[in-house]
Amino acid sequence: MNARICSLLLAASLVAPPGRLAAQYAFTAHYVPGAEGIKAASLPPPGFYVRDYNLFYTADRLNTPSGSQAPLDFDAFVYANVLRGIWISNCKVLGGYFGMDALVPFIYTDLSIKQCGKPIYDHANFGVGDICFEPATLSWHGKQWDAAIGYSFWAPTGDSQPGTAKPGKGFWTQMLTAGGTFYFDQEKTWALSALNRYEFNLAEKDTDITPGQVWTLEWGLSKALSKTLDVGVAGYYQLQTTKDSGGASATRDVARDQVAAIGPEIVMFCPKLGLFTSLRYNYEFCAEDRPQGHTATLTLTKRF
Repeated sequence: MNARICSLLLAASLVAPPGRLAAQYAFTAHYVPGAEGIKAASLPPPGFYVRDYNLFYTADRLNTPSGSQAPLDFDAFVYANVLRGIWISNCKVLGGYFGMDALVPFIYTDLSIKQCGKPIYDHANFGVGDICFEPATLSWHGKQWDAAIGYSFWAPTGDSQPGTAKPGKGFWTQMLTAGGTFYFDQEKTWALSALNRYEFNLAEKDTDITPGQVWTLEWGLSKALSKTLDVGVAGYYQLQTTKDSGGASATRDVARDQVAAIGPEIVMFCPKLGLFTSLRYNYEFCAEDRPQGHTATLTLTKRF
């Protein structure tokens, strides 16, 4: 039971190509939902950017596959600082700007699980998580729309150990990204965005279990109050679409985890510094076979 419960824990991610960042609990996914919010599918114009994600995740309940709270005393706190370099070139492919990026997550996890007052797991850990590389993105910008696609992969560079909350997951992941932003008016003050990611996982090196495939949707509805201030609501939904396979997966629970969240966001731009700042909060209102909690994200983006 200990290994199954602890395997529900995060090892981190992030967050987040075009746009991850991250670290939060995710059973099978490398990508952590909540890293991106309003206008998530709108990539910047050509140039080099550095983005710093700061993700905070807290949870005091662990849910069963039916969505009910497990009879455990569960307390988790995760902070991830994710550095991401983004390069968008002037070169066009199929009419879209070609780009690439990479991110490195630094993750602190403090996790405590008790049953009937007896400790099952109690540990705090800090380390470098799995690094993500996105060697190819394409982005388009129309009069009242933006669109983007990309391919990325996660390398098992972080320290990992099955049944623990160490920052690495111990397996490779390939990820496809596609999304778009639609502007309701010509002045582009109202925007609706949706960003999809789909992960294909390889076998975990220590167990030979291949985690199931995962789909993540991040969306946002926003209103520009001025040229330097946007406000809106954002959310995410993550679903394990296929069951685990190989190794000992046939003899253990093969439920597919999922989670959904919603919350407010504000984005500010400082022209003097050329700095974008976004602050977002997401409340997880349902979860199955994983923790259910709260995500807060502070993101800083600077063009060089």
